[in-house]
This record gives sequence, C-alpha cells and structure tokens, in this order.
Amino acid sequence: MASFIIEGGHKLHGEITPQGAKNEALEVISAILLTAEPVIIRNVPDILDVQNLINLLSKMGVHVKKLAGHDWSFQADDIDLAYLGSQEFVQRCSALRGSILLLGPQLGRFHKACVAKPGGDQIGRRRLDTHFIGVQELGAKFNYSIGSGVYEIDANELRGKYMLLDEASVTGTANIIMTAVLAEGTTTIYNAACEPYIQQLCKMLNAMGARITGIGSNLLTIEGVKVLHGTEHTILPDMIEVGSFIGMAAMTGSDITIKNVSYDNLGIIPQSFSRLGIQMERIGDDIHIPEHQHYEVSSFMDGSTMSLADAPWPGLTPDLLSIMLVVATQAKGSVLIHQKMFESRLFFVDKLIDMGAQIILCDPHRAVVVGHDNQMKLRGAKLSSPDIRAGIALLIAALSAEGVSMISNIEQIDRGYEDIEGRLTALGAAIKRIQ
Repeated sequence: MASFIIEGGHKLHGEITPQGAKNEALEVISAILLTAEPVIIRNVPDILDVQNLINLLSKMGVHVKKLAGHDWSFQADDIDLAYLGSQEFVQRCSALRGSILLLGPQLGRFHKACVAKPGGDQIGRRRLDTHFIGVQELGAKFNYSIGSGVYEIDANELRGKYMLLDEASVTGTANIIMTAVLAEGTTTIYNAACEPYIQQLCKMLNAMGARITGIGSNLLTIEGVKVLHGTEHTILPDMIEVGSFIGMAAMTGSDITIKNVSYDNLGIIPQSFSRLGIQMERIGDDIHIPEHQHYEVSSFMDGSTMSLADAPWPGLTPDLLSIMLVVATQAKGSVLIHQKMFESRLFFVDKLIDMGAQIILCDPHRAVVVGHDNQMKLRGAKLSSPDIRAGIALLIAALSAEGVSMISNIEQIDRGYEDIEGRLTALGAAIKRIQ
C-alpha cells in the first residue's frame, strides 16, 4: 500500500489541465466491443480504473495499442468468448466497478454475457436492478449462481421496446443503450440519464452507425441496426476534477487557472461553488480562481440556511459533495450537505472532525458544516482514503491544514486521478508518495 505525506499550508499558483473524464472513458471504452472494426479513443485518462478495464479487454482478446499521448486504439475482432465465463474473468470483474459496463456490449453483439458482482467504492449498496430490468425488457434471460455471485445472461433474440426506468441510472442507461443499438426494432427509454457522459456515448455510437435520437434529454429513441463500424472519439475533460481544483484553490487561498474545462458541459457545478462564496472567472474555455482570503456561504432568498444536495443531471453530481463539504469547513457561515444517493459516502467526516472541522453528522445522508471563516485552520492528521471522492476531499483538507498529514490507501485516489501528486507539486504543493 502507498501513502501520501502532505505538508499543509502552501499556497498553489499556476495552471492545471483536467484529465479526460473517468466515467465517460469507462463507457466509451466498453463500447468498442460492439464492433469488429478499429476504434480510436483520444484523451483517455491514465488512472487505475481505466488501466484495469483496458487490461481486462486485452485478456478478452481485444487488440489494444497505445498511441501518442493519451490516445488508444482498440479492435475487438477476435474475442475469446470462452474467456467470458472463466474464473479469471469473474475475478477481474469483481475487482472493477466499471466492469458492469461490459454487460450491454456483450449482449448486444454476442447475445450472451457473464457478469460478476462488481467492486469499486465502499459507499453503500449500489443496486444493479436498472441494468438488469432494462436488458430483460429487451429479451435477456438471467441465471444467477448464489455460490459464485455470477450472473449468466443469454439474449438469443433482442427486440426493441418502450421502457420507463425506475431511476435515471447513468451506467444503467449506458448498458441499455449499448444493448439496444443492435436489437431489432425501436427502443424508447424514458427517464434515461442525460449526463454529458451519456451524451458522449450516444454521439460516439451514432458515429459508428447507430441511430439514437433525443440525445441530451431523458427520452431516448434507438432504432436498432445490424452492424456498427469503427470511429474516432475524444473524451471530455473530467468535470469532477474541475470541481476538485476549484475547491482546492479556495481552500488553500491559491490563485489557479484551470485550462480547457469544456465549460458548457459543467452544468450547475460553477453555480454550486458560487453558493459557497467562491469567486471565479470564465476566460474562454478556462476558469480562473483568484486568491480567497475569505468566502461566505450564501443563504436562500428567504434567509434560510443554504443546503447543497445531489440530483440527476442537470442537477449537482453526487461525486462533488465530498469536496464541497470540505470546502465549507473554512467558509463563513453554515451549510447543510445532503447526499441522497449513497448511504455511506459521508462517513469520512469523522476524519475531518479529528482535523478540527465543525461538522454535525445528522444521519448517513446529511451533515451540517459550520465554517471556520479561515479563523481556525484544520490541523494535520493521519488519514485513510475510503473511496475516490472522499480521498481527494481529504487530500484537499490536508493541503490546507497546519502541519503534516499522512493519507494511506491512496490507491483509491489513483483509481480516479492521474498523477495527482506530480500535477499538484508543479503548482507548489508539498506532497510525496511513499510505499
């Protein structure tokens, strides 16, 4: 296991460019299984979850080639279908949450799939019902082995159908789309997720020959086609990294410019940070965050306490609430953080309380943060990263704290953030990785 040693209190300065979006990368890389022709994907983030997915595809028989920079070439023209039911495949899938995105492409092209209960963040139950019910509506049949925790799925005949999803699951929507593009007839998905990552997946599939309309809305119509072709696709900048850097700049009182953020795809994120009192300036497609001595939490128009809650797109992504909670610890004023989607994601606040933060954990979903207004700094501590987003939130806390902190289990951070210590050191952070 590796750890970070962070000396807090250093102001950062300069420019930083966000990596390619992790969540989009997992979707579009999985989609390469839908064609036997070459697919080139650009701006692929060099992070642990993506590396593990690419390694898994290579084991399945995909011809994988690293091109210049962050570009990759994939060709799935010789898939080892026997490997898909092997114990090794099951073990690899169980260690990677993103492996669930292989379900749709396997069913769409090969009419069968083997899916293990996926791994990933320990943030509470993350049900797969939307995925499974959706592909069952299209004709898939399930056989579940309780002993091995493996789902064996057959889909000899896939037919399009109207469906109303019980929740706007991003990965669930992605799997249904990737199953439906090669099904017979027309599929209509109502209450579909419409995040930029889903929009990007649909645009890539259309470039491959799919017929998807309603992109950007929660009502998608998919006319099935017989075959898909190769294409080239560029992944968007990671909106969660952009939000992480906004919060980091404010917490450390730093002057930072975030380059090439694809501002029009950030949705409500800049506005949500503005509610915490963080000032920022849009310069073309860049965001400049000036040095903040103080930032004050807004109140609602009726004077009531500000609350920030996650919601399906175009609402606030749940992946940023951990960062906003940390940023609020040094704001002037109080804020209620309401994490609706995951029942264990706020449990890292005990570590912030040990660092001197004033936080009341009301229940697994709600926490009240009473800001210090930079009058009392957090103090260094020994910490452990429970998941990707809590990990980066604790790193932001450590960068702003007085003294030295150590964060263990940073493999969780590596799953979602590329060379984070190298990029932050270039801005002036004092951070070192140790084994």
